[in-house]
Amino acid sequence: MSALKETVIYGTEDVLVSLCNSVTRVLNVATQTQINYSGMVQRISKTCLKPDIGCFVLFDGGFSGLVIINFSGAAAMEIYESYMLSMGMSKKELASSFTSDEVSNVMGELMNQVVGDFTGKVRRELQTHITQNQPKMLVLNKEVVLNVDANLDQPEARRVTFYTASNNIFYLEMAIDRTEFIKLYDFEAQAAPDPDALMAQTRETSQAAASAPVPPVVLSETDELLKSLGM
Repeated sequence: MSALKETVIYGTEDVLVSLCNSVTRVLNVATQTQINYSGMVQRISKTCLKPDIGCFVLFDGGFSGLVIINFSGAAAMEIYESYMLSMGMSKKELASSFTSDEVSNVMGELMNQVVGDFTGKVRRELQTHITQNQPKMLVLNKEVVLNVDANLDQPEARRVTFYTASNNIFYLEMAIDRTEFIKLYDFEAQAAPDPDALMAQTRETSQAAASAPVPPVVLSETDELLKSLGM
């Protein structure tokens, strides 16, 4: 096999698949339901925020880009309710409308986890670093469409359709500068950290520190003198 055929190139679609997998991984765990995305991707000329709830995140560093997720009201409410119920909340304590600030706050928290998962994978798998801003959630009127300028030089934009467990639809749009990552040599990608293992390790360290014998205090000559004087 020639060296050219052995070259591994990681392009826009690969970045997109990694991002889509972060969306499904985080939301599946958070909601305890099954969320999937389409096997087809759309090439689009621009990204934009659309009703009913739109979220956007800008990232920069090894490469620059913009991620937008547009939720229908039904999709947002399904994800919000499933997440809150899995956290032990009762149905009567939940917000009743997707326009509620609580729904926007929860969706923003979930999107922050999604992008955090994605940036972690970029660091481990592509061996580069990107940073992101805090996700912005906007409840939009049906007649409003907002364009978000990410200041990209050679943007490539894609849209992917997602389906919730109840077949409600939301869309992910990504725009990044045209870029390719070419693998120079074989390396093993770092394993994703296991939060349960990290917590267990921290707990064991704390318990070991608490149970360790306290070393005897060695007094200096001055301390001995002060002690003999009752001071």
